[in-house]
Amino acid sequence: MVKKLHPLNDRLFKTAYIEKGDIMTLKIETSKTSKNTWIYAGALLILLIAATFIFGLHVLWLTVVSFAVSLLFEYLFAKFRKKPLDAEWMITPLLLVLLLPPAIPLWTIGIAAFFALLFGKGIFGGSGKYIFTPALVGYVFVLISFPQHMALSYMDPITDIIGGVTPLNNLNGGVTPYPYTIQQLLLGNVPGSIGETFKLGIILLGVLLMGLKVIDFKVPLTYLATFFLLTAIFYFIFPDYVNGRGVSYGKDPLISLFVGSILFGAFFLSADTTISPASLKGKIIFGLGLGFLTFVIRNFATFQEGVTFSLLIMAAISPLIDLKFPKEEVIEEVKA
Repeated sequence: MVKKLHPLNDRLFKTAYIEKGDIMTLKIETSKTSKNTWIYAGALLILLIAATFIFGLHVLWLTVVSFAVSLLFEYLFAKFRKKPLDAEWMITPLLLVLLLPPAIPLWTIGIAAFFALLFGKGIFGGSGKYIFTPALVGYVFVLISFPQHMALSYMDPITDIIGGVTPLNNLNGGVTPYPYTIQQLLLGNVPGSIGETFKLGIILLGVLLMGLKVIDFKVPLTYLATFFLLTAIFYFIFPDYVNGRGVSYGKDPLISLFVGSILFGAFFLSADTTISPASLKGKIIFGLGLGFLTFVIRNFATFQEGVTFSLLIMAAISPLIDLKFPKEEVIEEVKA
């Protein structure tokens, strides 16, 4: 019986075993079983189908382009590494579609998929070895490179009018009275990114994934609780705060949870075992950091949403959290 050899073994998806004769070996093991991968992909697919009904068939064409580009590059990478193509290749194109606005041009998602697969995943060695979630890398690249296309590609599903105003924009702009009810935000008939608007579906699927232990509940719940508490404290202490955009308002903490991509980010991005720490303390710190950074960026920064940048920043320091708070596990002896 031994402890893992190094706190980063968990990040490298390696497990130490004692075999007969006290010979130490390392058995390579993926963090998610094939079953969990399919369940996770199925949950993303449900959100995608719902978004297609909400925003129209253009979502379907975006999905086709995202999958075509991703499959091509994943196949080439697999050939280059002389390894079989695993089921996890589906995750990046699904996430990428769900992160983008519904009226984005098809060529934009093609570029995003290329950048995500090459610079977010391929150069790091593929599944389980990347530093940042590949879909976020592709999303941020097109967000910075083509800001006008991104900002003007949000669509009102009720009127089919394409424009740049989302429920988060209204909240950040201090629009009063607030034009959306909680029911509207839950059902998703509002402008927003493809995967972020159907909040009821996100919550139900997130709870299901946690219940099936496909994702660990610690990071998502810590993330959401931290953001909610900070927003509530700020709202009740400084209701007339004038932010950097020159707008005087206090943000309702409940509405703040139901706008933007924080729920989608918490349940479908933050629990990625490749970017999140391995230990209990590490996961709590990771979730606290995500909640704090999202709160700060939403209230004080130029960008309207803080979820993406919070995930990238915390993923960058996640290995340091693992070193400071390593996960120590006792591994059972393997009989020959």
